[in-house]
Order: sequence, then structure tokens, then C-alpha cells
Amino acid sequence: MARMLVASWRETYRGAMPDRVLDDPGLVEARERFWTAALVDERYRANRVALAEREGIVIGVAMAGPPEDPAPEWSTHLYVLYVLASEHGTGAGAALLDAVIENDDESVALWVSDPNPRAQAFYRKHGFRADGTVQSVQGVRTIRMVRIRSRESG
Repeated sequence: MARMLVASWRETYRGAMPDRVLDDPGLVEARERFWTAALVDERYRANRVALAEREGIVIGVAMAGPPEDPAPEWSTHLYVLYVLASEHGTGAGAALLDAVIENDDESVALWVSDPNPRAQAFYRKHGFRADGTVQSVQGVRTIRMVRIRSRESG
């Protein structure tokens, strides 16, 4: 999972994130520590994690769960959804999204790098809209996208 995620970051963020971050020899190990915690630490128990594999090789990963800062507008935060570039367009991303978002009535928020037209189009296709909130993480500009659902609009 960690190796796939780092490979995806390098494909996605090269030129947008500093090379020193992407090429840090400890990056895979740091991601391994994160995923170990995400899978076994009690504080992540409510999160849902899904993997996409092809021929026994991890090609994508997703994780969603309760927001760190609960917001009344959404009940779920999509923290991670990465698919290797070679697998874009295969349906792996949509399958991962469906696997970690329990139902279509869930209101969900996520952060996506900007510019990242392919990812933003993917999320728009799945009902997400930019809400105008912007932040910078490790020098990468990100925008928040939300999919707000109500029982009436279900």
C-alpha cells in the first residue's frame, strides 16, 4: 500500500510538490508507519479502507471516515483515493470510492490538489463540487470538494 501510494504521489505531484519530499528515501517507510496505524490503531477504527489489486499487485487505495473536525454539512471525509496512472480509466477509482463511502446518501468532503483537472473531473462525475475553500499542504494548493446529500434528495 505504501509503495503504491508513494508511486502515485510521484506520478501526480511531480512538479507541484518539492522533489525533496517526493524523493525522500524515508517516504515509503513513513507511509508504511501511517498505514500500519490506520489499520490497527483504535483512533482509526471507524475508518473504511479499500484496496484495488490487479494480478496480486496493489494498484489503488482509498480511506474514508469521520471528519477530524466534525462539520454539520458532511458525515464522512474521503482522506485517501489514489490509483496508479496506468490504471486511470479502468473503473478502479470508482470501485474504491464506492467501497469506502457506505451509501449514496452520505454527505462527503475531500481535499484535491489544484490544478489536478483529471481528479477534479472524476470527483465532479461522482457528485462532488468545489465549495470555495482552499488550503496549501506541503506547498501544494488544494481545494475542498463536497457532496452534500439529504434524505429528501436521496
